[in-house]
Amino acid sequence: MADTDLLQQFVSSFRAFDEMCTKRELTPTTWELRVNEPDEFGWYEWRPTDTRTDPSLLEPIYSKVPAHFPRLYEQLVLSYRWDVIYLDTFSLLQNPPGRDLSGLLGAMSRDRAIWDALIPAGYIQFGRGPDMDYDPVCFEIKSRTQEGDYRIVKIDHEEILCNDRLKIVAELAPSFESLMRQTIRNAASGKQ
Repeated sequence: MADTDLLQQFVSSFRAFDEMCTKRELTPTTWELRVNEPDEFGWYEWRPTDTRTDPSLLEPIYSKVPAHFPRLYEQLVLSYRWDVIYLDTFSLLQNPPGRDLSGLLGAMSRDRAIWDALIPAGYIQFGRGPDMDYDPVCFEIKSRTQEGDYRIVKIDHEEILCNDRLKIVAELAPSFESLMRQTIRNAASGKQ
């Protein structure tokens, strides 16, 4: 399957797990992504937007993280804009609309204590646990494959914030590509 087809299937799977609704005062980021008129309660549906972003706009992020993103995540970031997406085993940090990728960098580095613990240790956060789980979901840089992908791990946020140490609590997938395929399969099977 071509990368573009895989990315499209992955993005299409989002609706199986997330209602993707917004109100301007609650989530201003998704306001720009709204697609319909409000329902009777004032909620708007939103969808990820297909956006072509110049790859050079990744450089401000790459200057702050210990490695480049896996190929498929890089293509996702350059091809789509979205708000936080709650999926089956994790949630994606937002990559909000804008002329550059500063919103993504802001989402990755928003919690300074977590950012300061993860980056020097070789972990790049791109998500969190599912639903209200605050544990960072990361690319583990030391596990880089020949294809440039990384093992996907979930790290205990309380160990970072309370004990100043990193503790991996789960491996979500052996690679980002594998995580995408798993999400697509779970969406297709109705597993939530």
